[in-house]
Amino acid sequence: MSIDVTKENLCINKIIGQKSETMVVEGDIIVPDIKPDILNTINTTGNVCTYKREVLEGKIRLDGNVNLYIMYLADNEEEGIRSITGSLDFTQVMDFENCNINMSLEDKIKIKSIECKVLNGRKINIKVTLNIEAKVYSNENIDIIKQINNLEDIQSLESTLQINSLTGEGSAKTYAKDTIMLDNIDNLAEILKTEIEIINKDIKISYNKVLAKSDVGIKIMYLTEDNRIKVTQHKIPAMGFVDIENIEETDMCDMEYTLKNVVIKPNQVEEHSIYVEAEIELYCRVYKNKEIQLIQDLYSPSEELCFNQKTINTMSNKNFSKSICNIREKVSIPEINGNQIYDVEVRPVIFSQKALNSKIMYEGEIELNFIYSSNNVARIDTRQTKIPLNYSVEIETASKNSNIETQIEIKNNDFIIGTDGYIESKIDLEFAINMSSTINVNIIDEVKIEEARQREIYSMIIYFVKPKDTLWNIAKRFKSTVADIVRVNNIEDENKIYPGQQLFIPKYVYIKKEISA
Repeated sequence: MSIDVTKENLCINKIIGQKSETMVVEGDIIVPDIKPDILNTINTTGNVCTYKREVLEGKIRLDGNVNLYIMYLADNEEEGIRSITGSLDFTQVMDFENCNINMSLEDKIKIKSIECKVLNGRKINIKVTLNIEAKVYSNENIDIIKQINNLEDIQSLESTLQINSLTGEGSAKTYAKDTIMLDNIDNLAEILKTEIEIINKDIKISYNKVLAKSDVGIKIMYLTEDNRIKVTQHKIPAMGFVDIENIEETDMCDMEYTLKNVVIKPNQVEEHSIYVEAEIELYCRVYKNKEIQLIQDLYSPSEELCFNQKTINTMSNKNFSKSICNIREKVSIPEINGNQIYDVEVRPVIFSQKALNSKIMYEGEIELNFIYSSNNVARIDTRQTKIPLNYSVEIETASKNSNIETQIEIKNNDFIIGTDGYIESKIDLEFAINMSSTINVNIIDEVKIEEARQREIYSMIIYFVKPKDTLWNIAKRFKSTVADIVRVNNIEDENKIYPGQQLFIPKYVYIKKEISA
């Protein structure tokens, strides 16, 4: 016989698997005919664009490219410093057990290092090492029993939980486009290098839409026709909408920003300017913070019940926080003393992050690549150094079981050449922390009455409490109720019983009903 129950539907977004891999993308870059031969390379930078991502049966696939800017010393005295651009395509397949095409993928791809080798005056071999972090998610709709409606003496063990239920997800594309104006005296000869990143991210929910605002931060080093080296920095606003039904302003969002394509080129229409266009993919998941009353176990003194019990993993305690880390260090680079710093490439690297006792602790380093004026043949040189990074953030809900995702954004950086070869470094890093917990929840479904019974005889059992006993387990074992045991034994706190304690267990004896023909 089935039982009338009240259910609540939850959408559980859970991680099926996550992996980190390193891959090497290698290829040759050919010097265009209009460029002079290469003597040696000076500096190489790159931007990663992911134009396709797929979840397949038992694996994922990522397709993209690395756009490269290579500064080099020309093999003649007249040309001096020059640059070439190139692109290396990559495809990476990663095995993921239990994943399928209906699941979603989150990935982060960053450049770890770039190696250049001059093969001859017209060809360079490039090896780019990429760090890939990937997570595969599944969405599962689960019906949770909240209440039994047609059985009077049902005994249920309930708990109240705060969980994060997935409301919806969606994607969209947006573009950042602008023309960057140069000084009127700067006749652009070549773009030497670029750095591009998505910064100042912000989201807002309104009218079944998620508004994603950000800036595309771009830094361009270029060469003028009169052989001056200049650097310009700009922020290009980008804004997009992701449509998701049934969302509210109080919901929480995970928003991913992925560069799919970047165009940086001299503007052919307007002099003294550079055209920039970036295509950005937005992918959003929206979560609702729900308080649910959950039945974890049940029984009936009068009926023999049959039900399924299973354990699910779900998300809880999701929150976002930001913290600014101020780095103030002096680094010794005597070679730069008396010269001009054109640019400094700043790259934070985190070796480990640990959550313990309401605190998240980070250990790592900041890699610095100084590009400065020099008296050598190229008139430009580079020097690398590192600054230790140790930082902690106070978050009340942080624990060793927390799931933590951290993104670091460089908010400000300034480098001043001091005396005796020291450079004063001022770097402000913003730690954007996305934290949650994974909890195991016992749920019940498909409750049925296995056989009908009728009450016959009242009895009393004497029982001595054993270690790990609870009143719930004792009452269920003897088909009694917690309320009756508490009443008969004058127990003040039902959560406080001790081994060896004598209890009187009141109960009725039930026998199977005879069903007439």
